[in-house]
Amino acid sequence: MKKGLFYVAALVTMIAYGQNRTIPVDTMVVTTHNTTVKGVSFSYTATTGTQPVWDDMGNPIATLYYTYYTRNGIKDRKSRPIIYSFNGGPGSASVWMHVAYTGPQILKIDDEGYPVQPYGVKPNNYSILDVADIVFINPVNTGYSRMIPDSDVKMPDREQFFGINQDIKYLAEWMNTFTSRHNRWESPKYIIGESYGGTRVMGLSLELQNSQWMYLNGVILVSPADYKQYNTNQPIYSSLNLPYYTAAAWHHGVLASDLQNKDLIEILPDAESFAINELMPAIAKGGFITDAERNSVAEKMSKYSGLSKKVILQHNLDVPTRFFWKELLRDETGQTIGRLDSRYLGLDKKEAGSGPDYSAELTSWLHSFTPAINYYTREHLNFKTDIKYNMFGPVRPWDNDNNTVRDDLRQAMAQNPYLHVLNQSGYYDGATTYFGAKYLLSQIDPSGKMKDRMSFEGYRSGHMMYLRKEDLIKANEDLRVFIRKSSANGKAAKY
Repeated sequence: MKKGLFYVAALVTMIAYGQNRTIPVDTMVVTTHNTTVKGVSFSYTATTGTQPVWDDMGNPIATLYYTYYTRNGIKDRKSRPIIYSFNGGPGSASVWMHVAYTGPQILKIDDEGYPVQPYGVKPNNYSILDVADIVFINPVNTGYSRMIPDSDVKMPDREQFFGINQDIKYLAEWMNTFTSRHNRWESPKYIIGESYGGTRVMGLSLELQNSQWMYLNGVILVSPADYKQYNTNQPIYSSLNLPYYTAAAWHHGVLASDLQNKDLIEILPDAESFAINELMPAIAKGGFITDAERNSVAEKMSKYSGLSKKVILQHNLDVPTRFFWKELLRDETGQTIGRLDSRYLGLDKKEAGSGPDYSAELTSWLHSFTPAINYYTREHLNFKTDIKYNMFGPVRPWDNDNNTVRDDLRQAMAQNPYLHVLNQSGYYDGATTYFGAKYLLSQIDPSGKMKDRMSFEGYRSGHMMYLRKEDLIKANEDLRVFIRKSSANGKAAKY
């Protein structure tokens, strides 16, 4: 008898777990929670699920997984800001800012951002949910978002999703639907994007205005990736890295004593001035630079980077970031430093070489983020699926052609006097450097006529500056200040 019961139980289990592994095309799960932010307790609603992307014929071709947080007890929802949040990659889920920066729950990590066990989440007492509602959006193939096959089980053409302009186009359409479904057309609207998400939201600012007739109050760039900069001529790209070298070297205590004994914020302006006014033109001269100037620039670069004059000259003044991560501590501790956050240290098989074996910071982050988001979506948000949560999804090849996002943002700002821009960057970010972000802001509007609507905030951490508790507090407060500053406050949108 027991054997028969075991057989039946096994059969039921096989039936229950033998279904096709698919994600619902259009669904939502609603839960209610309580939190305390800045000493004030309140309840909030979390709506999580999927919403379709449709083709021109109205057929679903993909579905995007999202999580939408609204503070309860708000009588005048139309006056309350809503923030649409994206991460980057391209191919990255919205997990990073969701459970480490602005969301109501954040990772269990130490105050500097390192993993601790047991893994999980804890209340974010600094979340901007007190002043704004937030929706975290996962583009196709990230998180639980997936393409949807047609009735013949044929997948849609990948090329309509995976490229700068394709990504912007379908996401703007999706946002229009979301805004209508949740009755947020009257609300002040903001978009925030981290890393490649910076490229995304710059392009979305104009696409939303011109194709969806949706006007924004603010665009927030968090450690933005500027592909125009990366693909430009070498003197510009290379010299913009120098102030980051100064910051990373200062953090690890390897600068010359006259600089090391000063505060970081005191020395960065001089490093920035040297990068623009001396290093950039020197690299531009190439092989025709005089020996005297080459040696003079190499000497100053050594002072501001912590690298030896010898290795700088061996690189013809053009020192790659990858070499810097390997070289900075080679003769000190033999350790490498992190790419996205150079506070993190790595251990390579050999001290010799031109670059690290692995990204010390990213492996640390995946260590804590992956279990946390999988636990959080199932146990807190009650969204359960056998689909794998893609921290990084398959989106390659990515079409980078016709990248006009810088000018798109400028045009959106010109058309919309309400629109303000905030940039947030970590000084120790070696991938999307803080000075590269400052340069990006300067190039968006070369006329300088709209610079009063642009602001920059720097933090003593890296790409995800919010992992450091001190910066988590400051960065969220900077968002609150930006929201207040960019509010209409009854003023008409006119010049």
